[in-house]
Amino acid sequence: MSTKLVLLPVFALVALALGLLVALARSRIRALRGKVVKPADIALNRGWPDQIAQLANSYASQFELPVLFYALVALTLVTEKADLLFVALEWAFVATRYAHAAIHVTSNHVQRRFFAFAAGFALLALMWAIFAARIVFS
Repeated sequence: MSTKLVLLPVFALVALALGLLVALARSRIRALRGKVVKPADIALNRGWPDQIAQLANSYASQFELPVLFYALVALTLVTEKADLLFVALEWAFVATRYAHAAIHVTSNHVQRRFFAFAAGFALLALMWAIFAARIVFS
């Protein structure tokens, strides 16, 4: 499998994290300039309006479960264990992360957000299990 095909989903996931960071920065700057919050109120990262807190939480979540995804992709490249199934699972995982983020920064409906997270978790666990089996049984 080509490195390019394996890394394209990684680039898409990084784009999500960077997009959330830009949206977060813009919303925080607007809130400060509009005097919605005062610097003293947010010095310890408290006191942000709910919408900004949702963005911050969504951005932070891009450094939780996805870290295991990034590690797995790196390992599959090094061991040359990536194939079409792996790339398809990568894209499915990335889709769940986009869904999770979209829910997080809009309705923030906890049950829907959990289902998106759980689907991503299940896909990632499956990817790790397949990778482990390929390493152990090859």
